[in-house]
Amino acid sequence: MSDAPSNDSGDRDPAGGLTAAEILARRLDRPMGVLGLVFLFVVLGQLLATDRGLVLALTVAGWVFWAVFVAEFLLRAYIARFSSAFWRKNWWQVIFLLMPFLRFVRALQAVRLLRLARVARVGGILSAGVRGSRSAGRLLSSRIGWMAAVTAVVILATSQLLYATGTHSAYGDALYETAMATITGSGITPNSAFARIVQVLLAVYSIGVFATLAGSLGAFFLREDDRRRS
Repeated sequence: MSDAPSNDSGDRDPAGGLTAAEILARRLDRPMGVLGLVFLFVVLGQLLATDRGLVLALTVAGWVFWAVFVAEFLLRAYIARFSSAFWRKNWWQVIFLLMPFLRFVRALQAVRLLRLARVARVGGILSAGVRGSRSAGRLLSSRIGWMAAVTAVVILATSQLLYATGTHSAYGDALYETAMATITGSGITPNSAFARIVQVLLAVYSIGVFATLAGSLGAFFLREDDRRRS
């Protein structure tokens, strides 16, 4: 007689675990989206705070948020049975989850790797920006509302990058010029290579935003005309 069928469906049906992980991700969309947006402002607070007690509190809060993000990701990976399909689909999330841990290599500054601290800070800002933009997509279903939220995240994250890299000495100036560059495609006054690259990227982004808005408005008026005719 043959043995009873095995219950180990993970080896024979990895797609089932991946589907279950995606269902869990959809259920957690809203709470994780809210945490992602709050985390963006926590990172901003860490960048601007000067009081040692406040810096410590924001740092602890930032790591607590990140522990939640890592736990949520590992839970989805576990439900997906750590299948290769899950890693192929979510490899980029692993990169952004690992970036903040570059802070722990600051001890290597004794070996004159002084740029590691700046790389760690930039990595944390990029990770917060990606998390914030994903959160906007999770929380908003309207295309225009989503575009407005993502634009705000882009402005906040880019201004933090300009300030953290020393391109601007005052965060207010970095925020103002980043907002102008995002809207008009120009406005960043420093002439460093990094600032020029940022300005080009923001100019391309602004073209995409206005094209999306124009398409949405055109579709709205076309629908109104169809309704009137019908």
